[in-house]
Amino acid sequence: MKPCRVEIYTDGSADDKGRGGWAALLRYGEHEKLIGGAEPNTTNNRMELTAAVEALRALKRPCEVHIYTDSQYLKKAFTEGWLLRWQKNGWRTSARTPVKNRDLWEALLAEVQRHRVFWHWQKGHAGHPENERVDREAQRRRRSLPVG
Repeated sequence: MKPCRVEIYTDGSADDKGRGGWAALLRYGEHEKLIGGAEPNTTNNRMELTAAVEALRALKRPCEVHIYTDSQYLKKAFTEGWLLRWQKNGWRTSARTPVKNRDLWEALLAEVQRHRVFWHWQKGHAGHPENERVDREAQRRRRSLPVG
């Protein structure tokens, strides 16, 4: 079986009314798939995490995965050991408060175990074509929800 290397570009969006949208672009060679969704009563960080979880869930077999995100929150949790510390501290932050979005962090940890994941940060709204594309899709999904 041919080795699997996938690039994933993710983004999340939420407005001040709590409407949220997420999107992910999965690229395997010449093949691309754009996925996304929307949720009411959410936050931008939840949508950023949801995009990564759902993108990894969409992969049918273990792969080398390069995830590109404009969320420092998402990237640094993995690359700077935040997740390990939170788990070690009983899912509490260094300030001893409960970690927000624990359900999504746990789902993401389960998905990451299936793959070899490399995290990349890219500045949002800086003209990167794939980042702009998932940003537009996340916003479109968010705006599809009714206000209120």
